[in-house]
Amino acid sequence: MTLPPIRCLILACGNTLRADDGVGPFLAQWAEERFQAEPGVLVVSRHQWTPELAEDAARADSVLFIDCSIDAAPGSVRLLPVEPASATAELATHHLGAAELLALARQFYNSLPQRALLLTVGAGSLELAEEFSDLVQAALPEARHLLETTVLRLLGDSSQQTGQPS
Repeated sequence: MTLPPIRCLILACGNTLRADDGVGPFLAQWAEERFQAEPGVLVVSRHQWTPELAEDAARADSVLFIDCSIDAAPGSVRLLPVEPASATAELATHHLGAAELLALARQFYNSLPQRALLLTVGAGSLELAEEFSDLVQAALPEARHLLETTVLRLLGDSSQQTGQPS
């Protein structure tokens, strides 16, 4: 059985019960609705990234990771390239970062996506709450716009390389 190709894999993580940590699942839900008519887009949202997700990453033309960031200013939206972690890096078995997940895709499936990006929104609060902080709430339109334009660009890049219409 041949699995369908994944032109753009969206991998989000976060905890919806920890205020701004839920921004990844929130954006994943939005992306699932926005790209539901795109058969080459697969959206996966989890509390954390785990090793079994490496198979999907290895099959994808491109991967867009989505998460909150505790290292960025609250409400700031960033898009950064992701490279696989080095072969010498020690990998955790319960949760992984984007770079470690790519390293597992390379190690176990001898394959990497052509492009891998990380979209983050700076967290202002990780307290027990189901609402976003004011700064993250205000950043959601920018984050959705960046997510949408990035996926459309990745889909366009994917179709150009395979010769398929987008």
